[in-house]
Amino acid sequence: MEIPLLQDVIVILGLSVVVILIFQRLKLPTILGFLITGVVAGPHGLSLVEASHEVEILSEIGVILLLFIIGLEFSLKSLAAIKKAVFLGGSFQVFVTIAVASLIAYLMDYSLTKAVFIGFLFSLSSTAIVLNLLQSRSEINSPHGKISLAILIFQDIIVVPMMLLAPILSGRTDDVAFTLLSLALKTLFVIGLVVLAARYIFPRLLYEVAKTRSRELFILTIVVSCLAVAWLTSSIGLSLALGAFIAGLIISESEYSHQATSQVLPFREIFTSFFFVSIGMLLDVSFFYQHLFPILGFTVVVFIIKGLIATLAGAVLKYPPRVSILTGLALFQVGEFAFILSKVGIENGLIDSGTNQYFLSISILSMGITPLVFMASGNIINLFSSTQLSRGLARFNYWNDVGGESEGENAMKDHIVIIGFGINGRNVAAVAKRANIPYVIIEMNAETVKAEKAKGEPILFGDAVSPFILEHVNIWSARVAVIAISDPAASKKIVTAIRDICKTVYIILRTRYETEVEGVLRLGADEVISEEFETSIEIFTRVLNKYLVPEEEIENFVSDIRSDGNQMLRPKGMAAASLHIPNLRISSLSVKQSDNDIVGKTLEESGVRHKYGITLIAIQRDGDFQINITKETQVLQDDIIFIMGTPQAISEFNKHVKI
Repeated sequence: MEIPLLQDVIVILGLSVVVILIFQRLKLPTILGFLITGVVAGPHGLSLVEASHEVEILSEIGVILLLFIIGLEFSLKSLAAIKKAVFLGGSFQVFVTIAVASLIAYLMDYSLTKAVFIGFLFSLSSTAIVLNLLQSRSEINSPHGKISLAILIFQDIIVVPMMLLAPILSGRTDDVAFTLLSLALKTLFVIGLVVLAARYIFPRLLYEVAKTRSRELFILTIVVSCLAVAWLTSSIGLSLALGAFIAGLIISESEYSHQATSQVLPFREIFTSFFFVSIGMLLDVSFFYQHLFPILGFTVVVFIIKGLIATLAGAVLKYPPRVSILTGLALFQVGEFAFILSKVGIENGLIDSGTNQYFLSISILSMGITPLVFMASGNIINLFSSTQLSRGLARFNYWNDVGGESEGENAMKDHIVIIGFGINGRNVAAVAKRANIPYVIIEMNAETVKAEKAKGEPILFGDAVSPFILEHVNIWSARVAVIAISDPAASKKIVTAIRDICKTVYIILRTRYETEVEGVLRLGADEVISEEFETSIEIFTRVLNKYLVPEEEIENFVSDIRSDGNQMLRPKGMAAASLHIPNLRISSLSVKQSDNDIVGKTLEESGVRHKYGITLIAIQRDGDFQINITKETQVLQDDIIFIMGTPQAISEFNKHVKI
């Protein structure tokens, strides 16, 4: 039996392999390869695909699975945390874009209703492309990733009223009140469904399924749940993609979300490729070449205006310039739901075939350059950061949100600058507070800043990449800067920005993977703590404990590993520049044990340096520091002594002065 669709699937996937292989050699994005595949195989190219409608159905499944996985990686709690960005940022981006695009269309002799509908089309961005790129770059949880997701969620919601308003704009319906009431009731129904399913239905269902230990049953349950919720939302007039996202949110509240993601991910990759190919198939190549210059011109206008409006949306949410610009660079293109909306417009006579071809060409071209813009975003940000406008926006954002600081904070010296107030940043702040060490926090989450400032924390809103923010926290007079954020690219930029201002502050940075350490050290970080490396040490320490290896041997082994690891990871030529002497530490010890040959004696009498191989460099006694250490200096009980030596020597000496 012959299956016509099978031949088209083979053609699409086979051609995709060839095109993407070439694109990989040229170091071009994969998404661009899929779009080119669609252009070549489509009806306006070589006409290699006959069942184009079936391919569109496969592409819809790709979008559903993509949004489902995004929902799995999110949660109702994290969605509630960005509700301000969804409604404030999303409404600003959509309605301002509609207003500007409508005005331009009206000036081009379109009627007011048709101009407004054209504004609808250009206000929507590509959920599939943007989220795919953010996910592939591990930026979905970055500040600009969250803003982009929030705005895209609002667009997915607002596209439904847009479709319902199309007949009203065309004059084919007069029952506006009933239409709006129906939409409101549907929305309330969906919200109730999400809360009910997340709390009571899916946790119990997935628990029963997981107990069976059947991989097949688990996959089947997850896929059915995704498609069922998507179908339900579609049947009441909402979008399939929004339903899939809601399904992901529901399951994300359970402890099985990570397993669900791993099971669905392979299916998503295949079906998403059909989506990008189907988009490319829409492009009429002959029309594109005949109207090349107008299309290129309009695309540039869309890039500038829509990108600027999305950037302003980030600024309205009081995010720093770097985050706002990255949001604009992510959302400048026209999205896939606009294609669905354009069909509704054609059916209601709001756009003609010529306008639709212009729209399709501009949309597909803007989609095609999106991966390239993502790749160049770092250079664009660096270019913008060197201008006075960046300083002005940073100053505006900061004073708008935080207000003036106390003179004590501005005069802070020898303090810790904590960048990022997640778990690591909070712990550093808590310990610093307990040890009476002055500190100041830089955080980009406006709600966190507001909440913590109310608690009395010395926290300010801003992007640590900005020289203005770093200067405001007196980075040049700080002793330590702790970079505790989960954005590797931003961490590197912060290290560079700090080193441009100050060469003396000691920079400690957390990173996730061992492979990232060397690059950050080269940029000027003094110490990089790899979560991967520290976890490995903790694991083998616990293993050795189970084998009853003496604690002293474990400590020596850990010291050797750390010493060898640091020596291997430090780039050549860095040791002298950073004044680090291998296997040498400065530590502080509290003298609690009086019954020994050290307390109450001079350094010459105790022979500390000769016996233990350490050098006493300072003493804190009754709150005062003694730094002029001589052979006649005495060590007394309850002193805090500062010593220099190897980790082994310090460990051995500590046994003689502790309880």
